[in-house]
Amino acid sequence: MTLDLPKGRAPSIRDVARLAGVSHQTVSRVLNNHPSIRDSTRAKVLQVMEDLQYRPNRAARALSRGRSRTIGLLSASSAYGPASSIAAIQDAAMEAGYYVNTANLTTVDPESIEAALDHLMNQSVEGIVVIAPQVRVFEALEQLSIEVPIVTLRSTGGPHDNLLSVDQVAGAQRATRHLIDLGHSRILHLAGPQDWIEAEARMRGFLDEMWEMDMPTVAPILGDWTADFGYHAGRELLRVRDFTAIFASNDQMALGFMHACREAGLDLPRDMSVVGFDDIPEAAHFWPPLTTVRQDFAELGRRAIALLLSTLSEDVAVARHDPITPELIVRASTAVPAF
Repeated sequence: MTLDLPKGRAPSIRDVARLAGVSHQTVSRVLNNHPSIRDSTRAKVLQVMEDLQYRPNRAARALSRGRSRTIGLLSASSAYGPASSIAAIQDAAMEAGYYVNTANLTTVDPESIEAALDHLMNQSVEGIVVIAPQVRVFEALEQLSIEVPIVTLRSTGGPHDNLLSVDQVAGAQRATRHLIDLGHSRILHLAGPQDWIEAEARMRGFLDEMWEMDMPTVAPILGDWTADFGYHAGRELLRVRDFTAIFASNDQMALGFMHACREAGLDLPRDMSVVGFDDIPEAAHFWPPLTTVRQDFAELGRRAIALLLSTLSEDVAVARHDPITPELIVRASTAVPAF
């Protein structure tokens, strides 16, 4: 016997009961390890649960006794952007009268993701927000049955997402267009790591804008988000200085590249223009202060909580799904090219 579920719906306790040929009360007794259940029945029910990837809805149990008012947060990065999103979500949840229980992933293999979700479900969370920049995290999530509402913060949507995002493509396009409008035609891109959704989106925005403006392009240099990478990449790239500007996929790599420029005796921005992404608090204090793309993490956090709570109340229309457009912050690290 098989069970065809509507797309996007997780199996319920009644689905388990129907497939196992027992009542839902029997399934409930199995879940609660009731002594009256025969071993053969218990084994059959447990096998069906495994086949369906059924997870007991502990949040529903909490709701039957009174809402837990707890939200789960699954995080897979401590980088500035995700960390800022987490802080914004915690603030927004607190304002709404909710606690936040966070599970941090140190590795993003399927087993670790499943264990983190089990941890959150054991806390009777009413819903989950996922902040995970890696593609493989969402690939793993799509293979799991999650019985509570889930909201994801990412740049591109999956098939079952309540999706919120900052429009990373638009932000990269604005950064690139700023350099083109200044008169730069030889522009390089220091990209983020492969498998990071934001890195891919920013690279796509850069390439789209260069192609749209009919500018010559070279393959982006794949980095690792660190200032060290920006510095060492800069030292290599500046050996043959055949470009006048660089768009770095985050502010840390931009900082390292600026260090390499200074070490090479270049004047910024006369000899080289630099744009970053994120607008970390220190960006305004780089020398020169960094032109960068600012994301509204506070608004993203408010929307994430609003969307999750509206989903819980089956009033999804209340929350906004539209991407947040980032803002280009022009400072002193960009100028008209000198040659």
